Amino acid sequence: MAQETPLIELREATKRFPTGSGGTHTAVRDLTLSLRRGEFVAVVGPTGCGKSTMLSLVSGLEPASAGRVLVDGKDVRGIPDGIGYMFQNDAVLPWRSVLDNVAAGPRYRGVAKSAAREKARDWVRRVGLGGFENYYPHQLSGGMRKRVALAQTLVNEPSILLMDEPFSALDVQTRALMQDELLRLWSGTGAAVVFVTHDLEESVALADRVVVMTSSPATVKASFDVPLERPRQVEEVRLTRQFLDIYREIWESLREEVEKARESQVRHVA
Repeated sequence: MAQETPLIELREATKRFPTGSGGTHTAVRDLTLSLRRGEFVAVVGPTGCGKSTMLSLVSGLEPASAGRVLVDGKDVRGIPDGIGYMFQNDAVLPWRSVLDNVAAGPRYRGVAKSAAREKARDWVRRVGLGGFENYYPHQLSGGMRKRVALAQTLVNEPSILLMDEPFSALDVQTRALMQDELLRLWSGTGAAVVFVTHDLEESVALADRVVVMTSSPATVKASFDVPLERPRQVEEVRLTRQFLDIYREIWESLREEVEKARESQVRHVA
């Protein structure tokens, strides 16, 4: 039986950017990583190591300087079909209602207005905002805006969901609610998720696998399976012995890179 082609694959991918002084800055180097369809992978690493750059390579927003990036077995030479991207700062348009914000994606893809609004109405309900269809972003709390952003992303039924610290600005309680909401909405979709976060607890609670990146320039240091059963309730799973054991194992690997990054910053300042 033939082995399934990875949905996402990075093969020794490197990204360099020009600097203002005429030199180059290497953001990530020799990244080698693959994801299966339906897999939820969280990526952790020191601040500024290049985690978001990896998402840019997969999304096609930035080309690799060296190596290869493939989606569904094809080299990425632009934004691939089926990509959904949820940023740290939401992309909710302030002059549009909740319903029209969510309907915008299908409309851009050529769906008729009435069909797009009907699809959007369904997703607004799914993310728990039924009754708020005609509200505007300034009338919503931070958590509600994140729900709109999640609906905006999922309404297009992406096969790949890229998430760049989407819940980092939320308070602790709202963040936990959104984590559970994400797992509920993602379950059964078959979408692969790449979830970048600074929060190791969040990564273990959500993911099937946690990838640890090195200090800058980032490469993959280690990959840890998370054998916690699904479906999961985030706050409940965090209290289990199995969660704590996995957390400690990953933290031992991550801590070394955080300390290296801190030492590098101290030397730079000095």
